Amino acid sequence: MSVPNDSPVPPVSASGRSSARPVTRDYSVLAKVVRESGLHRRRYTYYWVRLLATVAAFAAVWAGIVLVGDSWWQLLLAAALAVVLAQLAFLGHDGAHRQIFRSRAWNDWTARILANVFVGFSYRWWTAKHDAHHTAPNQEGHDPDVSPGIIAFTPAVLASRHGWRRWFARRQGWFFFPLLTLEGLNLHVASVRTVLGRGPVPRRGVEVTLLLTRLVLYVAALALLLPPAVAGAFLAVQLAVFGVLLGGAFAPNHKGMPIVPADADVDFLRRQVLMSRNIRGNAVVDFFMGGLNRQIEHHLFPGMPRPNLRRVQPIVREFCSTLGVTYTEVGFFSSYRIVVGYLNDVEHRARDPFSCPLAAQLGR
Repeated sequence: MSVPNDSPVPPVSASGRSSARPVTRDYSVLAKVVRESGLHRRRYTYYWVRLLATVAAFAAVWAGIVLVGDSWWQLLLAAALAVVLAQLAFLGHDGAHRQIFRSRAWNDWTARILANVFVGFSYRWWTAKHDAHHTAPNQEGHDPDVSPGIIAFTPAVLASRHGWRRWFARRQGWFFFPLLTLEGLNLHVASVRTVLGRGPVPRRGVEVTLLLTRLVLYVAALALLLPPAVAGAFLAVQLAVFGVLLGGAFAPNHKGMPIVPADADVDFLRRQVLMSRNIRGNAVVDFFMGGLNRQIEHHLFPGMPRPNLRRVQPIVREFCSTLGVTYTEVGFFSSYRIVVGYLNDVEHRARDPFSCPLAAQLGR
């Protein structure tokens, strides 16, 4: 995997001297190797089996709700429903990235139905937010996942907070998992605000109809099938577990990795690799993280079918090693320790990549 040497823009090393190795075409070299490996081929059997099995599990949970009736055992079914909805959300994510089918329309409609009808959040809201994240992961002013909110992800946001908000921001890591229990509710609220808002929403009529019908029918079904106290507890447990599962699958992939200044100009390969973190694990980790534990490979090749990310990983790791680009991979529990530690000390841990060892890989 040799690297071309005809790029006009050499990187700058940590010492400030220009390196002879170009960076602007590094990704092109890797992409050619991966393309020739055939790992972009569709995995129809994998996705059809997963789609049908997950929809069947969705139906089975609802059948269980009807059969169990007035019982606090319904809370176990609420947790089971949250797991199924998270899996449907991961499949919608894959469809939005065009991983499932060759046809753009088939991917779009599959993701739209999974998101709006089954999971209950807007396909448009999700794709707009997630595409912006993929374009500039961890870059201030560009990545919505590090934009100001309840959590302060950057030193600039932390510095702007005072009083109890600053007290909270300095301890926010300890509140990370409790806050994730609200993420499910946040997804629904943000989705409704998007489809009913003034911004552009392709197929707005379809999204409004599907999303609002799903949300109303879900609450109505719980009200009709369960006593008020059980129905309320069911809804709370389902939303809380769903938020933890979904937020817990995305957060470890980038939180605690370098924050990129808004005006930084970083080549595509380093932008995706240096700001992403892989999570080691087994089939259980793969299942609960929806394949997103191979975040580096997913960011480099977002259209690659999920099961192929495991197979392309050795190629990417070796290529990064050849270039001297840091490839970060940690254990499942270690990743959350890093996230909590980072959030509790954003002021010092959110290093400027141009004043730390990563400068040698990012350039100025």
